[in-house]
Amino acid sequence: MKFMKLGSKPDLFQSSGENTRYVAAELATDIVVNVCNIKFYLHKFPLLSKSACLQKLVSSSFDDSSNEIEIHDIPGGPGAFEICAKFCYGRYRVGIYCVFGMKFMKLGSKPDLFQSSGENTRYVAAELATDIVVNVCNIKFYLHKFPLLSKSACLQKLVSSLFDDSSNEIEIHDIPGGPGAFEICAKFCYGMTVTLNAYNVAAARCAAEYLEMHESVDKGNLIYKTEVFMDTSIFRTWKDSIIVYQTTKSLLPWSEELRIVNRCLDSIASKASMDPSRVEWSYTYNRNKLPSENGIESPLYNGVRKQLMVPKDWWVEDLCDLPVDLYKKVITLIKAKGKVSFHVVGESLKAYVQRKLKKDSEDDVKIRSLIETIVFLLPTEKNSVSCDLLIQLLQESVRLDCGGTRRDELFKRIGQQLENASVADLVNLDVDLVQELVKIFMMQDQVADHGDQHEFLEVKFVDSAAKVKVAKLVDCYLAEIAKNPDLPLSKFIDLADMVSPLSRPSHDGIYRAIDMFLKEHPEISKSDRKRICRLMDCRKLSADACMHAIQNERLPLRIVVQILFFEQIRATSSTGSRSHGSSRSITTNTEEEWDSVPTSEELKTLKGDLASLRIKDGENSNQRPKGMQMSSRILSKLFSSKVKDSDNESSETSESPTSTNARETKSTTPSRSGRYSTS
Repeated sequence: MKFMKLGSKPDLFQSSGENTRYVAAELATDIVVNVCNIKFYLHKFPLLSKSACLQKLVSSSFDDSSNEIEIHDIPGGPGAFEICAKFCYGRYRVGIYCVFGMKFMKLGSKPDLFQSSGENTRYVAAELATDIVVNVCNIKFYLHKFPLLSKSACLQKLVSSLFDDSSNEIEIHDIPGGPGAFEICAKFCYGMTVTLNAYNVAAARCAAEYLEMHESVDKGNLIYKTEVFMDTSIFRTWKDSIIVYQTTKSLLPWSEELRIVNRCLDSIASKASMDPSRVEWSYTYNRNKLPSENGIESPLYNGVRKQLMVPKDWWVEDLCDLPVDLYKKVITLIKAKGKVSFHVVGESLKAYVQRKLKKDSEDDVKIRSLIETIVFLLPTEKNSVSCDLLIQLLQESVRLDCGGTRRDELFKRIGQQLENASVADLVNLDVDLVQELVKIFMMQDQVADHGDQHEFLEVKFVDSAAKVKVAKLVDCYLAEIAKNPDLPLSKFIDLADMVSPLSRPSHDGIYRAIDMFLKEHPEISKSDRKRICRLMDCRKLSADACMHAIQNERLPLRIVVQILFFEQIRATSSTGSRSHGSSRSITTNTEEEWDSVPTSEELKTLKGDLASLRIKDGENSNQRPKGMQMSSRILSKLFSSKVKDSDNESSETSESPTSTNARETKSTTPSRSGRYSTS
């Protein structure tokens, strides 16, 4: 009896009961064929690739969710159908598997006979002597012509072009993927087992194209197999698409011409733009772990465990391993699709920068490229990227002396959202840079009146809350940089003056900065002390700050007396209405008297008298006029002691301490009201 064997793959058809047949493959079946009440659980691809009838039956299915078709009149019944199905699987066996989330496909069934001899020699361990040598990038492969030429039109041409029939060596030096990709193609020609996965399928596809392994040369050739694997498996998988995308860089321009790059990009961007509720594949998410990832199970609702929601930025970390140029293409396409919010894009940029700065901190070329790319990718919306990230990029750009539009863009971005910055962000920046940032922030209210609107992404008036935040930020920054003994007074004052137009409810911050500067710069002159103290409005100091200032030996006498005077007014003014005396008398003494630093004895006396005044004011509100007189006596006593200790009076003195005290006593009566002067 003659017989013919078809196919070389093992029989994977198995039974489950009398009426069920299925294929024992790791890939889930996607179609049920009911043949005379015998159900076959199979895979569409191998069946539809061979049977036009099944193609029509599947395409005519009215319900896309249905995966079952019926055949009741096939000659030979279920047995004949099974033979046909096995034939379909024999040539296009479902060899796509999934291990640890990665898909792979096995081609061929013969054992791998390729062996090495040294570093530069590969050969096939077969009884038949090899008859051709293929030199691929200085790696010599000793092979057999027949299996190679039966699959590759390129090798056919190279062999036929040999001038000397005795020569059996051909050279290939520009094949994409190099010797590794060529070996995959050669093993496929021999029918040996080859495993394709996300790491090598792109190289195999490009090498097969180079070797012209088309269907016209042989049916079921390698180009066809790799295309099927990529389209039906790789590009449907999130992480495999990213892996293949990474491998395409070394395969240019072949990977571009074969549209592998574009298909990877579309796969990645489409999945990232998908509704998170539809995400069913694995992804990396370590920044804020989900409860299930921390070993906490989702709660039960009516006895059913509810599936935890996928975060909107689920895809961010998986893209952090991409090179800068590949990352740029992905984010550009994601933004173009317009389905991902600019906040999520900003999170992606932040995660990517943090990963790359940590990994490539010593490579200035890569850091420079990173800055250029991230600034290019910044969403146009304000606050789309955190201020700390922008400042971090600015620091690196300053370190690397990056000029041009990218650096200007960083200044503009930071300045427009300076209220979101922190002292920790600014403390490592030079004072000149911070001044530039504050200048940009202050200009936002003015830019609408000028023709330079193109310099800003969004022209908006800054609200008062943002201004208060920036003023407080600058005060805290000044307090930090004041600790630097080499900081010039002019830079300190210039920066403080920039935010002086901003209305601040409290001047405690600028007082703290001034005090810190005086502490670290004890050598500054009286005139400089006067200049720096003009930055502070004594009327806006809190009670605690006032008490500290009264005891502060570093402050000029003018400031101490002003603070004491305003504290006295606070202590004696009524709750419903406040009658104030003029403070003009406080500013009429000689410059030397005012600018002198009070002694510790004087400060102690002032503090004690002020405390007594407060106690008496609390005990009996009717004694306020008496308290006012007491405060005047305190000031008079201080002035008198200063006059006695002074050798000369300033030429600018217009009134004596006696007349000043007399006028002050008069001005502090409740019947007079006026504005206070802090000059």
